[in-house]
Amino acid sequence: MQDTDYSLDTILSNLQIDALNPMQEASLEANKQHDNVLLLSATGSGKTLAFLLPILQLLDVSNKQTQAMIIVPSRELAQQIEDVFRRMATGFKITSCYGGHKRETEENNLIEPPALLVGTPGRIADHIRRGSITIPFITTLVLDEFDKSLELGFQEEVSFIVGSLPSIQKRILTSATEAVEIPNFLGLKDAVRLHFLSEDKTIDNQLILQKVLSPESDKVDTLFKLICHLGSRPTIVFCNHRESVNRTSDLLTKKGIINEFYHGALEQQERDSALCKFRNGTANVLITTDLASRGLDIPNIRFIIHYHLPATEDVYIHRNGRTARMDASGTAILLLSPSETIPNFITDTIEELIVSEAISLPEKPKWSTLFIAAGKKDKVNKIDIVGFLSNKGQLKKEDIGLIEVKDFFSFVAVRKAKVGEALQLIRNEKIKNKKVKIEVAK
Repeated sequence: MQDTDYSLDTILSNLQIDALNPMQEASLEANKQHDNVLLLSATGSGKTLAFLLPILQLLDVSNKQTQAMIIVPSRELAQQIEDVFRRMATGFKITSCYGGHKRETEENNLIEPPALLVGTPGRIADHIRRGSITIPFITTLVLDEFDKSLELGFQEEVSFIVGSLPSIQKRILTSATEAVEIPNFLGLKDAVRLHFLSEDKTIDNQLILQKVLSPESDKVDTLFKLICHLGSRPTIVFCNHRESVNRTSDLLTKKGIINEFYHGALEQQERDSALCKFRNGTANVLITTDLASRGLDIPNIRFIIHYHLPATEDVYIHRNGRTARMDASGTAILLLSPSETIPNFITDTIEELIVSEAISLPEKPKWSTLFIAAGKKDKVNKIDIVGFLSNKGQLKKEDIGLIEVKDFFSFVAVRKAKVGEALQLIRNEKIKNKKVKIEVAK
């Protein structure tokens, strides 16, 4: 690798991180000395940076071909990794490929090969078969949350991808669970193993476990009372099926609980919208399947509610991993019907939470989300959006919240009391000399 004009201090500053944690430091050192590394560390512990930094040390600025590939189990994880790498501001190009993304857009992005490619197994394999990816110079392969990829039935595609990469010299595998067999086709010989998982697999010091008993088999009324009891803190409710997510979300909405729902059957824009509205405080409750149990970068989740009991210990661990991340505290709550009992794999003492009968609806969110039909491909960025809303919409800095810019559209949080007036003011205005649709996100 040739010298570049960035430093670790600059990268950490760009990411607004004071220092690497012990796991990240260990990964950086191990990857300097070993070709094959297996990193076991909890969800939310910073694994993304723990493999991006070693990748960065191997990238050659004089090589204009793709040099590293990261395989992930979900599009959300691909998006998260791409976002972190872009914020590192190293000057190297990264491209992500995943289902729900236009293949034509990805193929255009691959014409000028990125130094780093991240994507889901199915879409990467598809691009390899189509000849869209230049593979001879790919020497570094990362499988992030590799156990989840194998669990989701991607083994055949991952095997095809690995078999298509003739020049691999370094392999990095990450997982938040320990008991996973590593397939031989990965070629992970003499790997150094970095173990940063807690000895207690189901709970850490900052995670509180509770249970709530429902008097009826249909637990939705108890869920409603529980959410009212918890208040307006960010809460994820896990269901086992998409149909249950839709039903639960609809019933809570009818009872006055503002919420978003999220599962794999939604279109990409719908998924992005739901997650953005949950992240930016437009909704404090997210109803979801286990799709949201891994890879989502949503800080400050206060409560996890197991509306349906987790089927396995692995599912249980990863659901709970959405809260009590890094130095924050959190609470996981099991909602039990009269016929349900706590699964055998949960051995910790769980206190019962008595939900008050004197319920009142949680305070309504103070934010709303605007959808803007322009994004990165239209050369629109966050600064453009802030300037537009400030100048044309007459919004103050404190009236504008979290902004997320995607390829072809953007979302921006605006204080709810200001939305109506701002929409009127910007109705006929242009962003970057272009008239685009702007409306309250559906």
